[in-house]
Amino acid sequence: MYRLIACDLDETLLDKQRHVSPKTREVIKEAEAQGLVFAPATGRGFYSIKQTLSELAADDKAQHYMIGFNGGVVVENQGPTIIKDFPLAYDVLAQLFEFGSKYEVAIHLYTFEQTYVYHSNPDEDAYLTTIPHEKRLDDDIDFLKDQTCYKALFQNLDRHYLEQIETDLPADLKTALEISYSSNRYIEFNPKGVNKGVALQTLADYLEIPMEETIAIGDNTNDLAMIQAAELGVAVANAVPAVKAAAQHTTTADHENSAVAEVIETFIL
Repeated sequence: MYRLIACDLDETLLDKQRHVSPKTREVIKEAEAQGLVFAPATGRGFYSIKQTLSELAADDKAQHYMIGFNGGVVVENQGPTIIKDFPLAYDVLAQLFEFGSKYEVAIHLYTFEQTYVYHSNPDEDAYLTTIPHEKRLDDDIDFLKDQTCYKALFQNLDRHYLEQIETDLPADLKTALEISYSSNRYIEFNPKGVNKGVALQTLADYLEIPMEETIAIGDNTNDLAMIQAAELGVAVANAVPAVKAAAQHTTTADHENSAVAEVIETFIL
């Protein structure tokens, strides 16, 4: 019996318009009535997924949870209340920002409440219309010394360019960082050892649910750790090859066709 699902959002639960399909909403509601805990697990923060939480009837609700910033925070939605967090040290963040500013990338830096953006571009601006609480940065990020940051990312539409940036990273940064990719446009950075898999374990322990009763669903490499950690790792049909290779099951449907509903109907209901 599976009691906890950690589910990626973009390109997994959400369609291209970033909505949860009516079918998936209905199926999740039915499973929750039977005791399932359904927790979004995203690279984004709590405030940028409020629309999704509303669609799941989980916004500001007790005993509903989310994993944010690729595992940087584990949150109970009511409040919201941070159950556990894994901050990114400012000295690492500053070094990463200085390094990234030399490349043709948009840079995002994340506190719990805010997304800060440096050197954006028209394509990224279009995306950011969906992200509330977003501010623009100049070259000085000293003000973040007194704030808690959880994640950074670089954006470029050329995945190979991002992979070259990873190759170019100084050795000390590589040692300090957990590196993953999402949406084939972002290279993402968390503190070493922080990922969605660790966050899934943290949430399962908090809820006193054995890992043998967990499912993880995802599509890209920032989902790999939780797919490997869960008892049942599921790749949606549109997942990248590495995720499909790591998963025990791949859906027939893609994210545009209620893939998550397929998982719940197959393994829960």
